[in-house]
Amino acid sequence: MDLLSIDSLSDAQIEELLDRSQLLFEDDRSDTKPVRTLAGRIVFNLFYESSTRTAMSFATATHRLGASALSLSVEHSSVKKGETLEDTARTLGAMRPDALVIRHRDNGAPATVAEIVDAPVINAGDGTNEHPTQALLDAATIRYRLGRIEGLKIAICGDIRHSRVARSNAKLLPRLGADVRLAGPPELMPSELPQVSVDEAIDGADVVMMLRVQRERLEEEFGDAPGEYLGRYGLTTDRLATAAPNAVVMHPGPMNRGIEIDSGVADDRERSLITLQVEMGVAMRMACLEMLLRETGA
Repeated sequence: MDLLSIDSLSDAQIEELLDRSQLLFEDDRSDTKPVRTLAGRIVFNLFYESSTRTAMSFATATHRLGASALSLSVEHSSVKKGETLEDTARTLGAMRPDALVIRHRDNGAPATVAEIVDAPVINAGDGTNEHPTQALLDAATIRYRLGRIEGLKIAICGDIRHSRVARSNAKLLPRLGADVRLAGPPELMPSELPQVSVDEAIDGADVVMMLRVQRERLEEEFGDAPGEYLGRYGLTTDRLATAAPNAVVMHPGPMNRGIEIDSGVADDRERSLITLQVEMGVAMRMACLEMLLRETGA
């Protein structure tokens, strides 16, 4: 079994991951040592794009389960000598890891690796396509804080066109009964989606998830002056005031403070779940590793 997309999972598997991650999360907060269910296993981490949260989260999850996390520094690997993704996959597969986690700039790269490597492959983000474990940890965070997902209004705002996080959440959250609203600047919205303004999306929302502008993927500069994006499309205190009274704020990171989110909102101890997302991410990735290695009999 591979985890390449939210579509890789059945409804029953999603529920199992949500339940298991919450248990692991609560055990960690109570300093209960997790059962080392993956003792003696080896997990390869292969990141072709920079990462802080996801890379360290997978490494921490692997360690807490008793397995060894081995990371390949792509900058110092044979990739720099012209080695193809397929040949890298064949090389790593020959070392017989128990699982492989990959982030890549190209859509579909994890699926390519999964065709070559016998071990379970986890997509840690591929281009503008998907980031399934981020969506799963987002769902777990929402359920932990608000007690449910079904019936909630969730606004995801920002650079939707280039966001793999938005795509995975747009698949997962409606399956769990949420009303998801995607909104952003017209230039950063996929043409096939209805044009909804950020103000319309946030109005009455129970959850507001902000996304950064992925300027590294833009073909030309967005052209916003300093402070302009925040005023027109970002999450300010005034804009958050139009959401539901107890609305919570999320962001997958990295944040660009003062652009898509005001620092006062990001650091609001009562409403911001941004740090909680990071904490829940370790537990969810532990749950994913456990499930994949169990399902494949590894």
